[in-house]
Amino acid sequence: MCGITGAVWIDPRLGLEEPQLVRMTDALRHRGPDDEGTYLTQYRLRPPYEAQPGVALGFRRLSIIDLAGGHQPMCNEDESVWMVFNGEIYNYRDLRRRLEGAGHKFKTESDTECIIHLYEDEGPECFTHLNGMFAVALWDARNRRLVLGRDRLGKKPLVYRHEPGRLLFASELKSLLTLPGLPREVDPAAVDEYLTYQYVPHPNCILKGYRKLPPGHYAQWQDGKLEVKPYWRPDFSHEVAISENDAAERLRELLESAVTMRMRSDVPLGAFLSGGVDSSLIVALMQKNSEQPVKTFSIGFPVAEYDETKYARQVAEHLKTEHHELQVTPDAIAILPKLAHHYDEPFADSSAIPTWYVSQMTREHVTVSLSGDGGDELFAGYPRYRAVALAGMFDYLGPLRSLLAARFWQKLPASSRQKSRIRQFKRFSEALSLSPARRYLDWISIFNESRRAAMYSDEFLAELPDSDPFAFLNSAWKKMRGRDAVTTASLTDLVTYLPCDLMTKVDIASMAHSLECRAPFLDYRVVEFAASLPRRLKYRGGKGKRILRAAFGDLLPKEIWTRKKMGFGVPLDHWFRNELKPLTHDLLLSADTKSRRFFREEAVKSLVDQHEKKQFDHSARLWALVMLEMWLREWGS
Repeated sequence: MCGITGAVWIDPRLGLEEPQLVRMTDALRHRGPDDEGTYLTQYRLRPPYEAQPGVALGFRRLSIIDLAGGHQPMCNEDESVWMVFNGEIYNYRDLRRRLEGAGHKFKTESDTECIIHLYEDEGPECFTHLNGMFAVALWDARNRRLVLGRDRLGKKPLVYRHEPGRLLFASELKSLLTLPGLPREVDPAAVDEYLTYQYVPHPNCILKGYRKLPPGHYAQWQDGKLEVKPYWRPDFSHEVAISENDAAERLRELLESAVTMRMRSDVPLGAFLSGGVDSSLIVALMQKNSEQPVKTFSIGFPVAEYDETKYARQVAEHLKTEHHELQVTPDAIAILPKLAHHYDEPFADSSAIPTWYVSQMTREHVTVSLSGDGGDELFAGYPRYRAVALAGMFDYLGPLRSLLAARFWQKLPASSRQKSRIRQFKRFSEALSLSPARRYLDWISIFNESRRAAMYSDEFLAELPDSDPFAFLNSAWKKMRGRDAVTTASLTDLVTYLPCDLMTKVDIASMAHSLECRAPFLDYRVVEFAASLPRRLKYRGGKGKRILRAAFGDLLPKEIWTRKKMGFGVPLDHWFRNELKPLTHDLLLSADTKSRRFFREEAVKSLVDQHEKKQFDHSARLWALVMLEMWLREWGS
């Protein structure tokens, strides 16, 4: 795993010098402490080619495969193609055999070199052959073309800034911000999206003029013009007709293959183990494929509601792994500045905290860790899908649903706790009058549309005439045409929430500790197969992951399959009334508050007061505001 950065330019005034490239590269040192490299050539008007753009490529390496020979930037035989690459290609051995058969000569044993030769043969469509996680930058001197590529599900990040005469790119925004003079103007629409989703969705960035390359896309820069195109075009509207036995057999083949491929490593390897179904299943398949006990890692918390260590311990004992466990008392005040620094944008998923701690502990023992990420989206594991299924039944009532919903929620009393059953039912019934996509957005939003409007200052509202956070989710929702409500919601999460939230969270937290994290469920073969399965094989009787149990039920204790899903959280509600209370007041209610221009002061104060008095649980909303303020103080202009 690595960090990459660089630029290409046709305006000599915008060219980079070696010290600038070194600073950009050094900003990514945490992603790759083992090696570094740069390639720099200035704009020129002389042979061997015509007008040749200037090019800068920077690289930081975490050595995983071919420890001695994987130095980057790497080039082809005649140095006409140069590349920097962050990630792992799991099918590189098969690709290498094919490429050698076609006459290509290899200088190393690394997966990196396969991409270069594939590009020589197929151009940007080379990405369709890669099974792995990656962010790639290829400089093609003959065609005066820079190509950026990102893996299908956004496991590896890639941001860029396109200016007249220049393109800049990097694994993390902080690398670009080392360049003097680059603007740091906050995009109001991105703030609106952030408060909706708890992240800024691709392709937008929190800063104006910067973009994220969407998952499954490549960008091609040539002669100053930039095109962004998809190379992965899955048909999520397609559903296969298949029996449960046949589906279980095929899933076993695919997931076992995915795990085996991801266990290839020249450095120590282990796995996150929460005690939930997904991580436990991955560990079970790893242990099945290993002659030695798999190293597993869990963290626990002193609050029982958030502690899963007894389940992780049960799985570890069942599978006879080499289990490592750490009880932590998270120091929220100490970790906040670290999160604000490493997450280059405001990021409000509080499970970044336990992810940070488990990555830190795991890196003390291994360099690579496998995880169970993706299982909930692929096999309908989130509890919210029960609400989706129930709402789908109401949808058959057509126009009557609005009338019934209004009468239903009006009869429910107000609640003093947002998480109470009554408040959940009330929120559910209020949303029934909305379209399925808008309803789902209302349920998953930190601040729904009405709450955001009540929070924003008049000055900020004036900057948001065209902001439409719904467009991001709705665009994905419409691609699931013809599928049932639960499948539509889960696959929408797969292409929105998973890359923008989960993959961002894991990449940043793990790479902050120079740890590579691999997710077998997100092998594109597993993804495409699982996406095609009918709902009855994944979700039935109010429970998800049916096909996982049919395929792998004998590998785990029964209690792991049947226990209630806990999630991966921290006691924010308690923290905001205790340890975080002074800091929250300083960040959100002081004269130094940088986010003051976005929000009405009385609205923010009301959230704080209501939470501290236990009238409502606003912990998720307060966390979003705190992380925005922390980000503004760390990175804002």
